[in-house]
Amino acid sequence: MLESQHLFELRLDVPQIVDLGPTPMGHRRIATVAGGQFEGERMRGTVEPSPGGDWLLLRPDGVLMLDVRLTLRTHDQALIYMAYRGLRHGPAEVMQKLNAGEPVDPKLYYFRMTPVFETSDARYAWLNGIIAVGSGHREPSGPIYQVYEIL
Repeated sequence: MLESQHLFELRLDVPQIVDLGPTPMGHRRIATVAGGQFEGERMRGTVEPSPGGDWLLLRPDGVLMLDVRLTLRTHDQALIYMAYRGLRHGPAEVMQKLNAGEPVDPKLYYFRMTPVFETSDARYAWLNGIIAVGSGHREPSGPIYQVYEIL
């Protein structure tokens, strides 16, 4: 059995999504991440507004694939590169409401991610060697994740 420890809550501001339309791989959209915040017992700070984004791909089977890249700035000015892949899917009627910006109970859909971290700051070097997972939900302003370190 896996054990975990809460790492932080991550809130992203996503004001714009560019729709590229159907491509040979699926329906492609690119979301701008304009900033955000993260907070946990061992680290807290902000998400840098640029560069940052989510390269979204809606597969023909209805599964949304996430490909996100961010720069985190801790309260003590360390810079941390965070990248994650993830999946979001659920019943069609639930996803329609979610995509329309309506409130949806997070228990009604699947929204998970697997972040990796990279930093040169010695105070946070431990992030370079951990496995992490996250569970999210979507609000009109952007996603909110609970991120856990797997122990």
